[in-house]
Amino acid sequence: MYYVRKRLEISAAHKLSLSYASKCSGMHGHNWILIVECKAETLNADGMVTDFSHIKHQVEQMLDHSVLNEVLPFNPTAENIARWVVDNVPNCFRCEVQESQGNSAIYEKD
Repeated sequence: MYYVRKRLEISAAHKLSLSYASKCSGMHGHNWILIVECKAETLNADGMVTDFSHIKHQVEQMLDHSVLNEVLPFNPTAENIARWVVDNVPNCFRCEVQESQGNSAIYEKD
């Protein structure tokens, strides 16, 4: 099995829809760090699991310098963003989303 890992940093704003009072319900921004992990049993014709620039393009095109509530069809929690990355980046099986120092969420496909 071959594995690749791409670390990205994006800037984006969001507000959370929560069942309790929280300052996160107001619009605010983060410099998010995403660690995207992909795997493949065999390499493609170019000798890669996937091109690092394709991972970057797929994520940054949609999320960087955006209001996440306007571009994603769900409550933009770190957990939901991690799942979105795994579901939308080819060969991705795991994503860690860090929204601030010490706070991160991971989604891994079974």
